[in-house]
Amino acid sequence: MKIVILGSGVVGVTSAWYLARAGHDVTVIDRQPAAALETSFANAGEISPGYSTPWAAPGIPLKAVKWMFQKHAPLVIRPKAGLAAWRWMGQMLANCTESRYALNKGRMVRVAEYSRDCLMALRQATGVQYDHRTQGTLEVFRTQKALDGVAKDLDILRDGGVAFELLDRDGCVTAEPGLKDAAHKLTGGLRLPGDETGDCHMFTTALAAKAAELGVTFHYNTQILRTRMEGNRVVAVETSMGDVEADIFIGALGSYTPAFLKPLGLDLPVYPVKGYSITVPVVNEAKAPVSTVMDEAHKVAITRLGDRIRVGGMAEIAGFEMDLPKARQETLTHSVEDLFGGAGDQSQAIFWCGLRPMTPDGTPVIGPTRIENLWLNTGHGTLGWTMSCGSAQVLADMISGRKPEIETSDLAISRYAA
Repeated sequence: MKIVILGSGVVGVTSAWYLARAGHDVTVIDRQPAAALETSFANAGEISPGYSTPWAAPGIPLKAVKWMFQKHAPLVIRPKAGLAAWRWMGQMLANCTESRYALNKGRMVRVAEYSRDCLMALRQATGVQYDHRTQGTLEVFRTQKALDGVAKDLDILRDGGVAFELLDRDGCVTAEPGLKDAAHKLTGGLRLPGDETGDCHMFTTALAAKAAELGVTFHYNTQILRTRMEGNRVVAVETSMGDVEADIFIGALGSYTPAFLKPLGLDLPVYPVKGYSITVPVVNEAKAPVSTVMDEAHKVAITRLGDRIRVGGMAEIAGFEMDLPKARQETLTHSVEDLFGGAGDQSQAIFWCGLRPMTPDGTPVIGPTRIENLWLNTGHGTLGWTMSCGSAQVLADMISGRKPEIETSDLAISRYAA
């Protein structure tokens, strides 16, 4: 079949790869001059299936109020966020119950664990390089209360078959020797030895090149204007380069997917939650992280990518605003220097922001829509890199008429119908 994918981030490119391998004629359209130049460009770099956790959790409403008064707050809500933001936050709050949290985390871990397996197979088959490491993820806790709070996740990890280790202070330093000077600030940690790290932009551009070798056509610098319908089918997308026809269309536009769907009468609850990162060169190997360390207190991930340290995190509700406030950089710098002081050269920090396409329940939207030939692969939030390969594989299986290897009935947009 002829398939058009709208969007060339990591989710769009992996979708193109798996669909091309399944024998389809695939075209990718994006407004940017190359792949992975928006949210996939400088994310935190962690591939963390076990930490696939919905932001909507019991206790979050109270924490959000407290965060508003912190200097280095992990959540910022700008006054001019707009009605869409408040509607989305209301939907998210409805998911902050014990039962919804368990349901949402369970299906997120399902997709993410499968995706990790798909990534490993893809790496072995293609030899693609992206500064990857396979040394796990360590989440560190600064208080006993925070460490005790992780107990609610352990049964879900066990049910999902996710290996984990609860560590004391010394165990954290054994796993990440660079934490030695900050050990007195820590109470303990949760380590997931099966997690990985890697440069998402490097991976996506390399995979796009391999997809092109399989016959995938990439149309960059191309604006997507609107769809042309006949009955309940999309027959073409109108673009700045002309109409593009296909048998199947896939929306993988991240935070911009709802605007694309709205004229078609589809209401997708995805909101652009802004995140930030800094990237600094390593100047002291002994003090640098060896993999990913998640600072639970600030909701910041500190990841080793080759000879660089990537520090990413925070959540800002600000619509599609793309400014770079100095205060956000200061929070990232504070977190990495507090734990790995002197490891990186902060004078050379590269500051970046991106819009994560967040659903109110945390789970991505993968599968068909009520429009006959329109499919979605979007809404991965902070976990697009973690979930990309698995999401693309199950989408390719469904479109190709094969039964996916994991349950997918609760992943489509139809789950919001009620």
